[in-house]
Amino acid sequence: MLCKEEISDWLKALQGRICLALEQADGAGKFSIEEWERSEGGGGITRILQNGKVIEKGGVNFSAVSGKLPENISNALQLPPSDFFATGVSIVIHPHNPHVPIIHMNVRYFETMPNTINDKPSYWFGGGIDLTPHYIVNDDARFFHMALKTTCDKFDADYYPKFKKWADDYFFITHRNETRGVGGIFFDRLSDSEKHTKESRFEFLKAVGETFAPVYTELIKHNHKKPFTEKEKQWQLIRRGRYVEFNLVYDKGTKFGLDTNGRIESILMSLPALASWQYNHTPEPGSAEEKTTSLLKKGVEWA
Repeated sequence: MLCKEEISDWLKALQGRICLALEQADGAGKFSIEEWERSEGGGGITRILQNGKVIEKGGVNFSAVSGKLPENISNALQLPPSDFFATGVSIVIHPHNPHVPIIHMNVRYFETMPNTINDKPSYWFGGGIDLTPHYIVNDDARFFHMALKTTCDKFDADYYPKFKKWADDYFFITHRNETRGVGGIFFDRLSDSEKHTKESRFEFLKAVGETFAPVYTELIKHNHKKPFTEKEKQWQLIRRGRYVEFNLVYDKGTKFGLDTNGRIESILMSLPALASWQYNHTPEPGSAEEKTTSLLKKGVEWA
């Protein structure tokens, strides 16, 4: 029977493999490692790479926390008051070169424990990967989405179209009326169904996790040596500002971490070292910046 410890151990090992792959792709930077504990139960390992050759700031976090589920979260999840266990790996990478995209991945497992003999435990898997290019390159976006579709199709033909739409809807900056980037896949509350067992859901989560490193290191290889101008660097900072807006206003993982007394530095590792907000900035007509802006919308069929 698949248990939470087995899931957590696999996720911790995934963190190590991804950090090694990113260090090799960067060619110079090394991840610092900081272990932390949470007073209410559990803890995690925060790994941060700063000022590398390719990566300006990147975080690969592992956590396994437990305790009493806060009332506001139990109400939001429509669950009775209970103890909980949550484990996952969360990644955000901000590169130096504006031609290398930002990438985010989260793979996680959540479980509630019954408080009485009559209560039933509940569990689910969640996560996803999305790409936020500062400059959208069609071939890169197609490569990224085809890799995700290939992973999804191994488990269920409905996964990619369903989870791709979910990502379009989730990674949407409502107050800007634009998507955060070119999307990817997003899924949540995957549990037992007529088609899928807990074990098969976990195998899918593992496949998503293993997709990250080869896909992103390939994007790094293709783009990190491209020359860039000061104008392109300033555009990168503006796009990073939009990334910050989404993470602080809408991201559920950020809210969950703050509501469960998570480690602040680990929660906010997703923010870039530098970002910019220029008043009423409008890309020049016909520019590469305008082209990127025009593609920040839902429903683009990259795959």
